[in-house]
Amino acid sequence: FIGYGGRRLLSLLNKDKLKRVLAIMLDENEFLGTHGIRSLSKYHLDHPFSYWVGAEEHKVPYLPAESDTGVFGGNSNWRGPVWMPTSFLMIEALRKLGTAFGPTLKVPANGRDGPLRNLFEVAEDIGNRMIRIFTRDAAGQRPLYAGRRKFQDDPYWRDLILFHEYFNGDTGEGLGASHQTGWTGLVASLIDEWRRPPQPPSR
Repeated sequence: FIGYGGRRLLSLLNKDKLKRVLAIMLDENEFLGTHGIRSLSKYHLDHPFSYWVGAEEHKVPYLPAESDTGVFGGNSNWRGPVWMPTSFLMIEALRKLGTAFGPTLKVPANGRDGPLRNLFEVAEDIGNRMIRIFTRDAAGQRPLYAGRRKFQDDPYWRDLILFHEYFNGDTGEGLGASHQTGWTGLVASLIDEWRRPPQPPSR
């Protein structure tokens, strides 16, 4: 595909397929959460994925935080949580596709309807959702810390930011290990890029 500005794109997704994927990904009742992209669609909260092994039925439901089974060797935490690296890769993919398709390709902001946005704007919205995990809301609380009063209110702790392994798919609460600077630290790149004061044009 030769796209915007003569840029060439080699991709499994043409425009029509991309729009169909984004219709589900950007639906807040499916993959798009308040704080990033969920690992499993919220659709499965009411419609668990079901499969049979012999005479035994197994189900994979949407769970916003930790798993309710140890079948995968402990806390199986892929059933709804937001992971920084996968959301970050989604942002990067959208930006690359936006470069190829150009600003005229627009999709509904929430997947199926609503105001139209180009792919760069969609990527920025996802990035802002991820940043909001760590920033204080109108009540001065960080979603990251949920009900942990020591981290929310104590003046000696409230500004010490932890980099959790993954996050609640509905609330943004930090879960798992709290020192994952290797991948959750990617949020610093988003903050640097989208929160940096405007710079004067270079000569």
